[in-house]
Amino acid sequence: MTASHPQPTPTALPGPPTDELLHVVQFSGGIGSWATAMRIKAEYGTDRLVLLAADTKAEDPDLWRFVGDAAAHLGVTPVIVADGRTPWQVFADQRFIGNSRIAPCSRILKQKPCRDWLTANADPATTILYVGIDWSEQLRTPGIERGWKPWAVRFPMCEPPDLTKAQMLDWARAEGIEPPRAYANGFAHNNCFGACVRAGQQQWRHLLQVAPERFAAAEAEEEHLRDELGDVAILRERRNGVSRPLPLRELRRRATANAAPEHGPSAAAANRSA
Repeated sequence: MTASHPQPTPTALPGPPTDELLHVVQFSGGIGSWATAMRIKAEYGTDRLVLLAADTKAEDPDLWRFVGDAAAHLGVTPVIVADGRTPWQVFADQRFIGNSRIAPCSRILKQKPCRDWLTANADPATTILYVGIDWSEQLRTPGIERGWKPWAVRFPMCEPPDLTKAQMLDWARAEGIEPPRAYANGFAHNNCFGACVRAGQQQWRHLLQVAPERFAAAEAEEEHLRDELGDVAILRERRNGVSRPLPLRELRRRATANAAPEHGPSAAAANRSA
């Protein structure tokens, strides 16, 4: 690692000697999980390093390019697990559309396959699990720790020196790795090809702007489930103190209307004077 990316002070770990520990990084394809793996490699080497990735069948192909490049740079072959379904197939099976508060896709397509692998391959007594959230999301750590019991969890990017996401991206470039294109396309996270049900209205509007075909595909899936399940949607809005579903179709209609050019006499007069 270069001098501009110093290592965190190692955290004392109880139990067996560190050379007997299995170090499992939740390797999501995001820049935080890559930076986490780099810090663990610098601290413990790669002999007992596992890069555990869950395939939701809905990711940007460039995510898997990045996983491959990053894993090759680390010298570790990733372990890829999968349920086999897409998020929309999970929503249909569960008869529930995921949203920012409840996302069965995350539990079923990511957490469960990873937990199954850990149960079969990683003794909690000799395993440390690493999650790539950083200091800006540190309030999430207690819930993550509870959710992954009985495995101990550590968050290297919550430990000093603190790095911003931009600094992590620059670090990857300095190592000769091209970061995932999702960040250059204006997305804060590299998951679900930008069509994440945990995202809010702002990200869905951004997806409509930069990748309307992916927005349209999600809209069609949502409309299909609305036909079956009724007035439900990924998004919600509050008007006059009442919370109600906001379908992607309606979000697109509003965004398109707001972006439409003016019509009528004033627009015609402007055109004549141009």
